[in-house]
Amino acid sequence: MINIDAHNHVKGKSIYLDDIQEMKGTLYALPFDATVAHAKIKKLDLDAALQSHGIVTILTYKDIPGLNQIGGIIPDEPLFAEDEVHFRGQVICLIIGTSEHHCRQASKLIKVEFEELPVIVDPREAQAKGKLIIPPRQFKLGDTESAWAQCEHIFEGRSDVNGQEHLYIETQGAYARPKEDGSIVISSSTQGPTAVQRMVAQVLGIPMHKVEIDTVRLGGGFGGKEDQATPWAVMVALACQHLHKPIKMSMHRMDDMRMTGKRHPYSADFKIGLDKNYKIIAYEVTHYQNAGAAADLSPAVMERTLFHSTNAYYIPNVIAKAYSCKTNLPPNTAFRGFGGPQGKFVIEAAIVKAAENLGISPAVIQRANLVVEGSELSYGQILQQVEATNTWETAMKHYDYEAQKARVTEFNANNKRFKKGLAIQPICFGISFTNTMMNHARALVHIYHDGSVVVSTGGVEMGQGLNTKMLQIVTETLGVNANKVRLESTNTLRVANTSPTAASAGADLNGKALLMACNALLERLKAVAQKEYIDQIIEIKDEMVYANETKTEMTWKDLILRAFTQRVALSENSHYATPTIHYDKTKEKGHPFAYHVYGTSIHEVTVDCLKGIYDVDSVNIVHDFGKSMNHDVDNGQIEGGLVQGIGWMTLEEIVYNDQGRLLSNALSTYKVPDIYSVPKVINIQHLETEGHDLAIKKSKAVGEPPLMYGIGTYFAIRNAIKAFNPNAELAVNAPYTPEKVLMDLYKG
Repeated sequence: MINIDAHNHVKGKSIYLDDIQEMKGTLYALPFDATVAHAKIKKLDLDAALQSHGIVTILTYKDIPGLNQIGGIIPDEPLFAEDEVHFRGQVICLIIGTSEHHCRQASKLIKVEFEELPVIVDPREAQAKGKLIIPPRQFKLGDTESAWAQCEHIFEGRSDVNGQEHLYIETQGAYARPKEDGSIVISSSTQGPTAVQRMVAQVLGIPMHKVEIDTVRLGGGFGGKEDQATPWAVMVALACQHLHKPIKMSMHRMDDMRMTGKRHPYSADFKIGLDKNYKIIAYEVTHYQNAGAAADLSPAVMERTLFHSTNAYYIPNVIAKAYSCKTNLPPNTAFRGFGGPQGKFVIEAAIVKAAENLGISPAVIQRANLVVEGSELSYGQILQQVEATNTWETAMKHYDYEAQKARVTEFNANNKRFKKGLAIQPICFGISFTNTMMNHARALVHIYHDGSVVVSTGGVEMGQGLNTKMLQIVTETLGVNANKVRLESTNTLRVANTSPTAASAGADLNGKALLMACNALLERLKAVAQKEYIDQIIEIKDEMVYANETKTEMTWKDLILRAFTQRVALSENSHYATPTIHYDKTKEKGHPFAYHVYGTSIHEVTVDCLKGIYDVDSVNIVHDFGKSMNHDVDNGQIEGGLVQGIGWMTLEEIVYNDQGRLLSNALSTYKVPDIYSVPKVINIQHLETEGHDLAIKKSKAVGEPPLMYGIGTYFAIRNAIKAFNPNAELAVNAPYTPEKVLMDLYKG
C-alpha cells in the first residue's frame, strides 16, 4: 500500500492548519518577543501600539486567569515574561488585530526598557557557574577505576556537536474558536495534543474537558512540535477566551527560527581504554548539554543521551555522566533521535581517536566490540534478539566492502586534488519512551451499519506514513477494502490522555491499540456468522465471509446488518500499554526499552581538496526492519532520516553570537541539504529477521534510527582529509561544513 496521503499532497488538497477555512470575525495574533537575551524588564509601554489601526488588544501575563506557566517536566517556563527575560525571542506580550500586517505595524510601536544582565551561551560555562536545569545524572557499569590498569591503550579527547533547526515545512501555528459554555476548540500543529490541552486548561484556569484539541496532520514535526507547539496554541486560546472571537496564529519562518528551540548542542569529554586485541575495556564520558533557558524536554533528552552513550558496543566498565546546562538561548527541545545521536557521536569520536593513534582502521575496533546476545548495557538492560553482528556482516558481504575499500585506496593513490573517505556506522537504538508511564495508547473504532468504518487513534500523521500503517491494520484485520475505512483527525475528545507521537513509538503504541480494537470487533462478527454456519471456522476476506475456508454467500455488509439487527456492539475502544518495560531512576537501572533496532551503513565521500567541498558518493545500508509492514514507507523513512542526519553532521550550522542572538536566522544563512547534497547512491538492504513481538505486526520502529547513520558521513569526510594531510591534528567538531573542511585540509 502506498502512502495514502501522497495523492492529495501532490494535488495540493491536503488540509494543513493554514488551509482551515476561517470563521467570520477571525482575528490574528502576533507574539512580541524580547530583543535581548537576559535582562530585567524595567518598563513596558503599550499605549501607542494599542492605538494603532486594526489593533483589538494586547495581552500580557496580567491577563492570564490561571497559571502563567507552560513548563511540562519542570514548571520553569512562563507563557509571557513577567519581570525578567532569559533569551532572545522570549514572548513578552501578544498582539491581537484584524490582520497580521496590522499586528506587525503595532509591534514597532511597543517600547520596552531593559536592564541587561550577564549572558551565558556556553554549556561548559553554565556548568562551571552551577547553572543547571536538574542535578547531574550518571550511569555506571563495572568499575572503570580498576579497569584502566587492564588497558594496553588509553586515549582522551573532546568532541563538540552543534544543534539543528527542525525546519518543518509548516511553521508553528494554531487556530482557536469559541464554543458554548466557555469551551474552546483549537486546531493545533502539534505532535502532542494532550500536552496542549493540559497547558491550555492550566493557563486559562478551566478543566481539560472544556478544551478540545484537533489535529488533522502536520507539515513536518521532527520533535519540534512535541512540546514547542504548546505556547502558540495556549496564546490563541487565551485571546479567544478574552474576546470570544476566533483567533489564528501562523508563524513567519524567521519568527519561528528565532523564537523556538533546536536540537541540543553538546560538548563532551571522553576517556577510552582498550586491550591488545582492541577490545574496549573502559569508557568514561561527561556530556555538557546546552538546554537553553528553561527545561522544556531537556531532562528527558539528556537521559536518552546517557542511554545511548555506548551505541552498538559492549563495554564492561562504563561511567556516563551528563549535565543539563542552563544558558540564555531559546529552550532546546526534542529532535529526531532525542539525545541519542549526540551520545553516539562521542563514542564514535573516541573510537576514531584510538584508531588514528594506533594506526588502524576504526572498523577494526568497531567490529571487535559490537554487542551480542546477552550483552548488558550501562543502565542494566540485557540485550535480546541482537542483530548488530548480523547487520555488520551482511553489509560487508552484500556490498563487498573489501573491494570498495580497495577502490578507495587506489583512487587516493592516483589523485592529488580529490580524495575519498570511507567509514562504517553501526547503530543500536532503543524503542520506547524512556518515561515508562508514557508508553500507552488508545484506539476507537466504529463500524456503521452500511459497513463503513471510522478510526480514531492518538497518533499524529506528520509525513511519516502513520495513517497508512493504521489503515493497513484495519483492512488486514477486518478483511475490508481501504475505501470502506476513514481515518479521523487526532482529537482529545475522541481519544483522551494521549502520549505525543514521538520516540519512534507512534505506530507501535497506536497500532497495537488499534489491532486490539479490530480483533475484538472481529470476534463479535465471527460469532454472528457462526449462527448461520454452525461449528465452522469463520474468516472474513475481501469483504466476504468464509466458512471452513469456503466462500459463502454472506458479504461484509450482510454480516454488519445482521450484527446491527442483533444489537451486537459495533464500536470498540481499546487500550494498550507496553509490557515488560520498567526503570528505576534511584538506581539508574532497569529495562526501559521494548526492543532495540540495529543497522550498519557504509559511507563513501569525495572531498575536493582545493575548495573544501565534498560529495557523498554512496551510503549502503543494512537495516533491521523486523518484518516490515510497508517497505515503501519504511524505505522513505530510512532515506529521509539519513539525509537529515547528514545535514546535521555536515551543513546545518546553528550560530549564536555571545549575546545570544541567532545569526543563522533564515534560509539564506542556515544551509539544509538540497538535492545536490543527497548521496548519489542510497542502497537499503532489509535484514531478514523474525521481528519483535512488541513491534506492531513485528515491524520495527523506523522513525529515528536512520538519522544516526548520518554520523558515518562525518567520519568519512575526516578520513578523506587524513588521506590528503595525514599529519593534520583534527578536532571533533560537527557539523563538518566546507569552511571547516578547507581549514582542516591545510592544518600544519
